[in-house]
Amino acid sequence: MSSKVALIGAGAMGGAIGARLVETGNQLTVFDLDKEKVAVLTAKGATAAPSAAAAAAISDFIVLSLNSPKIVHAAVFGPEGVAAGARAGTLIIDMSSIDPDATKALAAEAAEKGLRWVDSPLSGGAPKALIGQLTLMAGGSEQDVADAHQVLRHVASNYTHMGPVGAGQTTKLINQVLCALNFLAVAEATQLALDAGVDAAKIPQALKGGRADSAILQEYMPRYVSKDYRRTGRIDNMVKDLNGAQDLARRTNTAMPLTAVCAEIHRMLTASGLGGEDQAVLMEFFKGPNKEIAG
Repeated sequence: MSSKVALIGAGAMGGAIGARLVETGNQLTVFDLDKEKVAVLTAKGATAAPSAAAAAAISDFIVLSLNSPKIVHAAVFGPEGVAAGARAGTLIIDMSSIDPDATKALAAEAAEKGLRWVDSPLSGGAPKALIGQLTLMAGGSEQDVADAHQVLRHVASNYTHMGPVGAGQTTKLINQVLCALNFLAVAEATQLALDAGVDAAKIPQALKGGRADSAILQEYMPRYVSKDYRRTGRIDNMVKDLNGAQDLARRTNTAMPLTAVCAEIHRMLTASGLGGEDQAVLMEFFKGPNKEIAG
């Protein structure tokens, strides 16, 4: 069954989500300040809206794919934002990765305006969104999370209700800790293999099915070896998420020494001007300073 969906934010991730929603027969209305990103989706069959309010006014579901609590707040509650156009009872599905406490505050403000809220951050990136195989961790009431699945089933193969509003974002922070450490471990192991003269390109197959295996090993070790730095994610976005995980750890008094080291490496790469690059660029950390990025 198709749905009337407004997409607010058509960047790399939002664009992939939007493309999949159109492909699966949904009526998609899109708004983004970057008109070129909107044009990519309208070429696929979406309809452009002049504002977030206009998109919300003709939609039953609002999907947000944005970069920070400040931007989410502006998109929803600012002038010509979602709240200015949405009907009472409209469900907002925030697929951004933001702070759990900020999410709770946003949901409370939305409730005051008669709007429902589900936080449903994701894992799998744009490639998985395009084929409907995202992993989603949802926070919200049981009914709202069930209703959100009417839309999210088109982009996700794994959808789990984690608890009340904010629980999805907390789970995403845990996901990002595991991913960041794995990205770094695989990059480090790749460099060791290269320096030791082992054919690192064969390692994913050699370790497949063993305890060291992972989706990141299978996808990223070949990319590390070939210096395939095409962008499917951003180092600086991982910094944002690791900052959020460390903030949560401070509030819960949780020791996270490995995360601290990993976060510092990501910050160093960002400070070196590589923040906009994919996680594949972690290989540059092991090659020393002043190295040109391949490709």
